[in-house]
Amino acid sequence: MNGMLATGVTEEMTDTTAIDAADAPYFLLRSPQQAMEAQGVRARLPSGATATLAGRVAAFFAAPRSGPRLLVGAVPFDPEQGDALYQPDQVSGQPAVVRVETPTLVGDVLAEPSADAYAQAVATAVTELQRSDSPLEKVVLARSLRVTTAQPLHPRVLAARLSKDPSVATYVVPVPAADAADPAWLVGATPELLVSKRGDRVLSHPLAGSARRSADPAEDARAAETLLASAKDHDEHRHVVEAIVAALAPLCHHVEAQPRPTLHATATMWHLGTRIHGTLKDASVSSAALVALLHPTPAVCGTPRQQALALIRQAEPVARGFYAGAVGWTDAQGDGDWYVAIRCARVQGTEVRLYAGAGIVADSHPDLEVAETAAKFMALLTALGVHDVRSF
Repeated sequence: MNGMLATGVTEEMTDTTAIDAADAPYFLLRSPQQAMEAQGVRARLPSGATATLAGRVAAFFAAPRSGPRLLVGAVPFDPEQGDALYQPDQVSGQPAVVRVETPTLVGDVLAEPSADAYAQAVATAVTELQRSDSPLEKVVLARSLRVTTAQPLHPRVLAARLSKDPSVATYVVPVPAADAADPAWLVGATPELLVSKRGDRVLSHPLAGSARRSADPAEDARAAETLLASAKDHDEHRHVVEAIVAALAPLCHHVEAQPRPTLHATATMWHLGTRIHGTLKDASVSSAALVALLHPTPAVCGTPRQQALALIRQAEPVARGFYAGAVGWTDAQGDGDWYVAIRCARVQGTEVRLYAGAGIVADSHPDLEVAETAAKFMALLTALGVHDVRSF
């Protein structure tokens, strides 16, 4: 999709605080329950595969260190790729309010892959899922939009715009960039909690099964009712809940999941969600260990995991990087909060890459999955000021 333009972009907020330099290390995680802002980098966790995360985190905190006993950052989608966590210099619980005067004018928006190519990839996946001898039960396929801005976009500006939706967790995380390149950031507003740990208590709130919201109240209500009654979406959601419960059960005295999913609303989407609570047998099991155990869930990958990962690596022309990974924090006691890194963009200079995915099962329809991913782009596109959208 070339030449999709945003015009008449305005931002009603006005500046009251100075925005730090765009390349300064900065971490933000603001959820409906709490907020955390971290400045600077004191030390970095050696990068590695997700399976080794808990051991590396434990070794990091075992060494004598000054400064906050905290690591913040991101885990990539692909568990074989390296993560990006670090110890910040300073941490506060109340992020500064960033108010924005200057609009961000958007030039070209290029779909990678195109909507037609994505629909074909979905159709190919459905054929595989329908094979009687296929082990695959679900796979999540993603696509991206590459957006060019008229001027470098500050990650805190985009986060401030996304934070207008109080139902999501807004985040800004620095991610690796090539030497001599502009700093890169993952910026998003996710509705999905991968795992939260406090002492021996564990909470996960997976989402799977989605429908676009409508400005018309009657149509919006119909969309919610249709989603809640959708056998296809319930089947997609079931895979996620069962996988998380099965993973947590050996570690817990008791794991409890809601008997049926409930509706979870963001500003642009309806989702099916299930709250899962557990009580750990051993409270010393860290949130980092739980991330390594659960990630990637069927909500962003599919099931069985290894077969879904193999298909994703083959089918998606643009690497996900930290999209559909996890963003959050862990402390020296092992407590922490980790959110699924969806509804996000990789921001680097004047390039912003948006990502969206959809869960594919045997009765998925390619055109509907294109529409679902298009709807999931809307939160970021709106924050970027893209209102005149012809197609994507």
